[in-house]
Amino acid sequence: MAGSDSMNAPVKGAERREVAGVVMDIARVGSGRVKRVVYPADFRWSRDMKGLVGTDYCMHAHVGFLVSGHIEIRYADGCKVDFIAPMPVEIDPGHDGIVLGGEPAVLI
Repeated sequence: MAGSDSMNAPVKGAERREVAGVVMDIARVGSGRVKRVVYPADFRWSRDMKGLVGTDYCMHAHVGFLVSGHIEIRYADGCKVDFIAPMPVEIDPGHDGIVLGGEPAVLI
């Protein structure tokens, strides 16, 4: 896919961070920020991030638009939610996230 290379390219003027293989480009826009987060294929929060954060689940809420990839969200109560691009995403705190399908998941 021709667009996938540009989907992962550094964003001009953005701050780039990488944590546990997750790449975040954060751009200031007016008084706000826009983030592009690229989760690598086979990323799993409980395996790759839990030890760095020190909580059993990701305690951040996430709202955005999944432009590519497939993410499965699992909550402590056993509830599962699938997000398959392209689609809007709303994830409540207290979750584990898994990238499925062998390709990175890109969230704006």
